[in-house]
Amino acid sequence: MLRELSIKNFAIIDDLSISFSEGLTILSGETGAGKSIIINAVNLILGSRATAKLIRTGAKTAELEAMFHVSPESRVAKTMEDYSFDPSSGLLIRRVLAESNRHKIYINGHIATMQMLTSITDNLASISGQHAHQGLLLEDQHLLILDQFEGLLPLRNKVSALFQKIAPMIRKLKELKALKDKQAEQIELFKFQKKEIEDASITPGEDEGLERNRVKLKNSEALLQCVHDSVEGLYDTDGAVSEQLAKIQNNLEEASRIDPALSSVTKDIEGVTFKIDDITRGLRSYLNSIEKNEKQLEEIEDRLDFLGRLKRKYGGSIESVAAYLASIDKNLSKIENISGTITETEKELSQCHDKLTAMVWELSEKRELAGKKISKKVEKELSSLKMASTRFMVSLKKEVSESSNDLYLTTKGKAITQTGIDRATFLIAPNVGEELKPLENIASGGELSRMVLALKALLAGRESVGTVVFDEVDAGIGGSVAEVVGKKLSDLAKFHQVICITHLAQIAKFGKHHFKISKHVSDGRTKTSIKPLSRKKRVDEIARMIGGEKITKAALNHAEEILKERKVG
Repeated sequence: MLRELSIKNFAIIDDLSISFSEGLTILSGETGAGKSIIINAVNLILGSRATAKLIRTGAKTAELEAMFHVSPESRVAKTMEDYSFDPSSGLLIRRVLAESNRHKIYINGHIATMQMLTSITDNLASISGQHAHQGLLLEDQHLLILDQFEGLLPLRNKVSALFQKIAPMIRKLKELKALKDKQAEQIELFKFQKKEIEDASITPGEDEGLERNRVKLKNSEALLQCVHDSVEGLYDTDGAVSEQLAKIQNNLEEASRIDPALSSVTKDIEGVTFKIDDITRGLRSYLNSIEKNEKQLEEIEDRLDFLGRLKRKYGGSIESVAAYLASIDKNLSKIENISGTITETEKELSQCHDKLTAMVWELSEKRELAGKKISKKVEKELSSLKMASTRFMVSLKKEVSESSNDLYLTTKGKAITQTGIDRATFLIAPNVGEELKPLENIASGGELSRMVLALKALLAGRESVGTVVFDEVDAGIGGSVAEVVGKKLSDLAKFHQVICITHLAQIAKFGKHHFKISKHVSDGRTKTSIKPLSRKKRVDEIARMIGGEKITKAALNHAEEILKERKVG
């Protein structure tokens, strides 16, 4: 149920807040005052497409916010919980429209997506306008209305659940059969891949070690020259480091005989000399190793090239090649057992199909009976709404399966969907002698409004939606018909929160709550305001609706009289 609605900088609305209650709420006002703008705001709250054109001139953003009370057992509460929202504190929806068209959605204070919003608001409220673009008159909703009317939703939900179980099993079976068709080829491929990887005898990190050796060998000439020059400088040339150190050592030995304090320095020099000898031997050994390994460059490059091809085939790294090798045995085992898996899957699918078939035919039979029942009741409701000659019928057709491949979603040549095997269309003939036509082809606004109201009246208490909004339900009607429509709305308000925009006093008088929407000019700008009406102000508004802008004493007396005589449930 809608509790609060706030609108800021939206169309001609500057800043407006409304508190709603249970029962029938009437919204009235002069043409162009902004009543339809409020309906547009509610539509946006429920997930309609937003556009920057709706932002009030001069503002950069528009904000719409609505607070709903959510029943703990409702589908809305369940959907909120699925998205990790707590329904116990209610549902707060906020939409911010921006000039850049980068609009934002918030649910209970958290940023949300359009998908989340539409999922949560799917059963939150219903808006029925003159053309009923949302809800009852859309043909894809007719089957749902029929199931709601007859209480068939539990069985329908079982059909949907079993359908959802079968669909992925069918995909799995197709994949298994496709795999089996290529079984021999697949086994041969896996065995070849296993042998190829095992014969390669790869060791962890092998490619990195080979790459280091390759770099060294490719630069062996530079290394040889560098090390050779170093050996020459340390030992082999005239005036080499070793020769210079030997001279220094001899001189210090002579000096230490004069001053023993130099003995320690002499020993240090001796140690350096031995170290130079060690370094020289190491460098000469390195020279010999380079000369020996130089021939291995071609072998290393061939090995790296081979490892590169393996890595490209099996994942991009030595580790991924090893991982792929480990998976081959699992895949071989899976393929070898594929026939048994196919048999088990087919058996399970067959069992599910038998259950699904029984369910959809049971559901279809019940829908046939429900269609006849609801047809009579709709005609009775329309008769009470001054459409006594109207004929109404529910046309149920079964979809023919066009594919022989989905045998598990077919029964007796009929296609099975999430909702069963039926497609429903509401047909109506408002006038004697006319043929039955689809409901959406109704041309008269008055007939359309009464049709919507009749269906809503039949679904009262069955429909999960908490708030029902009627915009221009009085289109094309008046007099005694308007009186009946007002009574129907009052009766409907016993089961749902009903918000009705109307121009007719005969309807407005049935409201438990009455708001007046008006517009005025302030500081050179048009602004819309909405105010709850006291008993006296309500008499004035009813009088205006009866007699126009010039309110006479007779109009006031008439307004007082019809408010007294109304019976609001």
